[in-house]
Amino acid sequence: MRTTVEIKAEHRSALLALAARRGQKGFSIVLEEAIDNYLEGEAERERRREVLRSLAGSLRAKDAEELRATTGRIRESWR
Repeated sequence: MRTTVEIKAEHRSALLALAARRGQKGFSIVLEEAIDNYLEGEAERERRREVLRSLAGSLRAKDAEELRATTGRIRESWR
């Protein structure tokens, strides 16, 4: 299917260069691969969010507070 998409000139140049290195005339196949990868990644991220949501309430209040405190201490030492 043909459609019009606005992209930055530097993205177009990079896509054309990548396609040329692969021996392809245009960059449609490169874009198709990128879109497939993005959509697969989004589906995986949603599956992970569902797993995380299912864990809500699985820690006792005391354990959750200890985890928050420990995480806070670790974050303070990050540079």
